[in-house]
Amino acid sequence: MPDAGTSRPLLDDATDTTADAPEVRRGHRADREFGAKERTQWQIAFQRFRRHRVAMISVVVFVLLLLFAFVGPLLWKYGTDELTIDLSTPPDGAHPFGTDNLGIDQLAVVMRGTGQSIKIALMIGLLGTAVGAIWGVVSGYYGGLTDSALMRFADLLLTIPGLALAAALGHNFGGSWWIIGLVLAGTATPYVARVTRGTVLTLREREFIEAARALGASSSRIMLRHLLPNAFPVLLVNATLLIATGILAETALSFVGFGIRPPDTSLGLLVYGGVGAIDTRPWLFYIPGVFIILIVLSVNFIGDGLRDALDPRQTRERR
Repeated sequence: MPDAGTSRPLLDDATDTTADAPEVRRGHRADREFGAKERTQWQIAFQRFRRHRVAMISVVVFVLLLLFAFVGPLLWKYGTDELTIDLSTPPDGAHPFGTDNLGIDQLAVVMRGTGQSIKIALMIGLLGTAVGAIWGVVSGYYGGLTDSALMRFADLLLTIPGLALAAALGHNFGGSWWIIGLVLAGTATPYVARVTRGTVLTLREREFIEAARALGASSSRIMLRHLLPNAFPVLLVNATLLIATGILAETALSFVGFGIRPPDTSLGLLVYGGVGAIDTRPWLFYIPGVFIILIVLSVNFIGDGLRDALDPRQTRERR
């Protein structure tokens, strides 16, 4: 049996442990409350984008359009030049988008036209943004004579009507989709260059750029590793706007006969071909038109969501 001298310290230890337990629990709660993992800027932006319901729906719609345009032709039983015995058939189970007066299945044709229009729009958005970004960063970073020369050249290009130039070159090169996309991307480049230059002018005097210069970073490293990444949110939003504008530009060119030419096709060319049959075969006109609207609206809403998510001054909550 333990004596009194040994029982007292055991009782004191138990009492001390019981008294310290609430403090330990409070410490654990504090650790849980204030020990949350720090999120990066892109993670925060992604959370903001997810709260933009219209933008999320638009992403789903645009992905479905991409699958329709580029995977659909691999699965559909008809081709764009395959004649059937169903002449001028309205949409039904065998031909969901109907047929024309030659019996060509319009679902296959619309899938081909959607793919060509999207390729042109993506080429305009991505190529125009990439070249314009480099142009604007160089102009804004160096300033002085370099800036003046590059911006005056941009002003000169802005005076050239892009649609007229694309129409002339596209006509001379047989309506090739990549020529049309290349020309329209070139006419969009000066706009992106001016926007990028304005962003760089506000960034080049910031403390992190001065620190990079003090550490001996080269001009190319500062432009590629510091200025371009910080201008990327603005460039991303501008790219979506160029994609939507590119769809409309291609539609306008094809509608007036200076865009893509048969035997190839595009949504603009399909709309143009359906104008004459709008009273007798309205599906030839309205279905391609609906796809143009879906592409433009989805891309615009995605750009709207990206702008709200990437703008650090944005405080509006999407519900």
